[in-house]
Amino acid sequence: MPRPDGRGARRITTRNAAFQQWSALLTNRTKRHRSGDFLVHGVRPISQALAHGWSVRALLRPVGGRPSSWAEQVWAEAGGERHELAPELLAELAQRDDGTPELVAVVGIPPDDLDRVLGDGAGTGQAPLVTVFDRPGQPGNIGTLQRSIDAFGGTGLVVTGHAADPYDPKAVRASTGSCFAVPTVRAAGPGPVLDWVADQRERGVPLQVWGTDEDGRTDLAAVPWEQPVVLVIGNETRGLAQGWREACDGMIGIPMVGSASSLNAAVAASVVLHAALRARA
Repeated sequence: MPRPDGRGARRITTRNAAFQQWSALLTNRTKRHRSGDFLVHGVRPISQALAHGWSVRALLRPVGGRPSSWAEQVWAEAGGERHELAPELLAELAQRDDGTPELVAVVGIPPDDLDRVLGDGAGTGQAPLVTVFDRPGQPGNIGTLQRSIDAFGGTGLVVTGHAADPYDPKAVRASTGSCFAVPTVRAAGPGPVLDWVADQRERGVPLQVWGTDEDGRTDLAAVPWEQPVVLVIGNETRGLAQGWREACDGMIGIPMVGSASSLNAAVAASVVLHAALRARA
């Protein structure tokens, strides 16, 4: 395999073993997490991955392409192996039928360390604002929520239980690059996260746990957003698991008018996160 120095690259024009491994990352969750890799394409997502220090394992570009200055710079400076693929193969990996991307990146998945979601509050003075998404069923909702966390000053996301995969291509696309700015961790259920909350409290981080529910009695303005907060969002159709309900310090309700009885989970979280941003400002 050539050394990834911005010049040498391995050429792939057939669906060989390497291509099949990358293709499996699109549809096979088990293989994604076993290999610790996922695929990324697009100027903003790849740029965000590099800006936030994510590990690029390989870069793929089309044979005979005319790269932009951005693509040339990434090709020359990013880490990892280099491969040139037949354009139709690269378009297949990008799941595009409207042309061939300039680059596809194979990016490493970081460890599921809950401390990552606390952010850098020690350096900025900002209290942690951690969002938990309990058993999300739609990967697109994970990506949408990551965008809102990024936009409204959240410090991280925890995806719990039997849930959609944050590294599913649909989630990555929906985040439009925010998945690289928002530390995201997976946990088996409420137990590990609540143990971590208890540990943080012992360390002097007074995390409060607030849930959201259509019958929640606490108004958004009454939540002490200036304090370290864990905000828990329930499954799109079933709401919060009982373990989360029992652990929450309070339940938040969103005032609504009209005939809608509830909001999309990611939309509801976005409303709450925006209220937190305004309160903290």
